[in-house]
Amino acid sequence: MRLQKYMAHCGVAPRRKCEDIIRQGRVKVNGKVVDKPGLIVDPRVDSVMVDGKPVLPENRRVYILLNKPRGYVTTVKDTHGRPTVLSLIGRQPVRVYPVGRLDIDSEGLLLLTNDGELALRLTHPRYGVEKEYYVVVAAHPSDQQVQMLTNGIDIGDAIASAHHIKTLWHNKKGTAFKIVLKEGKKRQIRRMFQAIGCPVHVLKRIRMANLTLGSLKPGEWRYLTVEEIDGLKSLLGVKP
Repeated sequence: MRLQKYMAHCGVAPRRKCEDIIRQGRVKVNGKVVDKPGLIVDPRVDSVMVDGKPVLPENRRVYILLNKPRGYVTTVKDTHGRPTVLSLIGRQPVRVYPVGRLDIDSEGLLLLTNDGELALRLTHPRYGVEKEYYVVVAAHPSDQQVQMLTNGIDIGDAIASAHHIKTLWHNKKGTAFKIVLKEGKKRQIRRMFQAIGCPVHVLKRIRMANLTLGSLKPGEWRYLTVEEIDGLKSLLGVKP
């Protein structure tokens, strides 16, 4: 098994984050520092350590659905002392990590888990997982501008597009949309609307794959049901 996959399987972090940890020189295999992903390890005979702590399989998988409020950062720790989403879920039996990100001013559905394979498939563009958002902009974009968001628009370092966009309402203060993405570039929705001159006022994720917020209020969380987990894994092609 490749080193980064084994680390993700053990709940260290999602696979791509594990690759970063390896490149930072924080991983030792059989006492020697490994700083390049891809090394094949055999968990039965090889010793793997991260930051001096042994990496062992976590048999218990935890899946938490959180309604993230504004003002929280989607990281495990924050060097600026801002509150993190982990402070909302209390002490858990195993370490869990956020799947993807919502910026500090965004809110809504966030999954936290120690299932690295599931996290990878939820966030990697090649799996095309739908993520749905409720967006309010402080402007009244034209039909042509809205069409630009689905056709593809330059956001500076990439061409980004919405899979689907629907206008919900508009009034004197602004316009509301429902937007579905199948990709996840950094601050993508905010940057897309900024590119057409429409600053985002409200950004809330309301669905990821088959998961929805339901009755969860901002700051509330719950464990996924067995049916939700099985449905999610089936959708992503992960063996239950």
